[in-house]
Amino acid sequence: MKVTQEKLPASQIGLEIEITPETTQQKYQEVIKNLSSKANIPGFRRGKVPIPILLQHYGSSRIKAAVLEEIIPDGIEKALKQSDIQAIGQPQLRSSFDDLLSNYVPGQPLTIIAVIDVQPEVNLQQYTNLSVKAEEVKYDEQQVQKVLDQERQRIATLVPVDGRSAQIGDVVIVDFTAVFAKTDGEANEESSEPEPIPGGVASDFKVELQQESGFIPGFVDGIVGMSSGETKEILAQFPADYGNQALAGKKALFTVTIQEIKEKELPELNDEFAQEVSEFSSFAELQASLEERYRKEAQERTKTNQREAVLKEILKYVEVELPETLIDNEVDVILQQTAAKLTQQGLDVKKLFTQDVISYMRGQARPEAIDRIKRGLTLRAISQRESIQVSETEVELKLTEVLAEFRDENIDIDQVRLLLRGELLSEKVFDWLLEHSKVELVAEGLLPGVGEQGAGEQGAGEQGENI
Repeated sequence: MKVTQEKLPASQIGLEIEITPETTQQKYQEVIKNLSSKANIPGFRRGKVPIPILLQHYGSSRIKAAVLEEIIPDGIEKALKQSDIQAIGQPQLRSSFDDLLSNYVPGQPLTIIAVIDVQPEVNLQQYTNLSVKAEEVKYDEQQVQKVLDQERQRIATLVPVDGRSAQIGDVVIVDFTAVFAKTDGEANEESSEPEPIPGGVASDFKVELQQESGFIPGFVDGIVGMSSGETKEILAQFPADYGNQALAGKKALFTVTIQEIKEKELPELNDEFAQEVSEFSSFAELQASLEERYRKEAQERTKTNQREAVLKEILKYVEVELPETLIDNEVDVILQQTAAKLTQQGLDVKKLFTQDVISYMRGQARPEAIDRIKRGLTLRAISQRESIQVSETEVELKLTEVLAEFRDENIDIDQVRLLLRGELLSEKVFDWLLEHSKVELVAEGLLPGVGEQGAGEQGAGEQGENI
């Protein structure tokens, strides 16, 4: 079989495949034999139907089409093996099927033209001796105090208060009803009754008086200063981005009665406190553990910033043409990850992901997919050039750690091993790059475009703060 290759843009290879006369004849005979064994034609036994009768019964074009449906994929597969081409995705037939049908003659050569995506070639113009700047994240001892304060608030004892009004930090027990506040025009209509807010009635409702308590703006501020037994009308407004669209941006009038005011009695920071909120037996151990955690977190975030700075700089010197197959596959991965997160939040993805939504999301995810692929290909290319490898021992040691942490979960060990191999290799490549680059550390917030990302990472970290 003669195969001619042509290098095309976007990491594609064009193939001109000449199927031999012997193959076109052999496939034709195989299809005829198969049809003959299945044909139920009056006057002939199965397998004994003459070819002219079969052609008359099925039609010449139908039989030739059946032959081509076997010749085309088989010919492309053999051409890929013969040419040692590692294909990505499915081949695309560039020859018109109708033209092939017209040109196909059993016992005569047949030319097929196809295109296949292949792994892109990465042109690394420079990846060593780079000079970059990265933000240094320094350990903040206030993080430890913040966590300790949160735990003190969480396990605080509530003590009834007499003789003073409610203040920030208290917990109050209230009854309330809520109605939509009248507009200026409605206020002049004395006959109009206020419209109750659905679900806007509660008794013995506990409210923690904190500025960022999660209640709609104005509600907590209105309660501050009230006394036990006092009833007051409080005007508040639902945020424009409120989860319930029927209430978003609407003004509400709450009639609130305080039943009881309680203040928090915070526990002392001692060994007993440490034993209640953690696995440590002493407060000194707990504090040391928290300090170590946040020192390590600061170091890891600094290292992440260094790696990101170096890789961003390298990408400026990278030339690579990405095949659509790789991009589409990575977009699929991003959408799957998004769907998993939404499912964890309790959303029905099947209802949410309509065809229009999926189409829009694919378009939005494309730039991220391209960036991910370029990063991965760049790191892989550097590892190959510099012969950076991960040993089986390293992978198995890391796998043992992971399995110990998730021993009660049903996980695909082979898939985890594959992911760990990739992570370990990336870490080694990054370590090598940092050794062969000059990274100047600067204070947080000094680099343009980095502060916002850093703030996002900090927000994620703070969200998960607990002992």
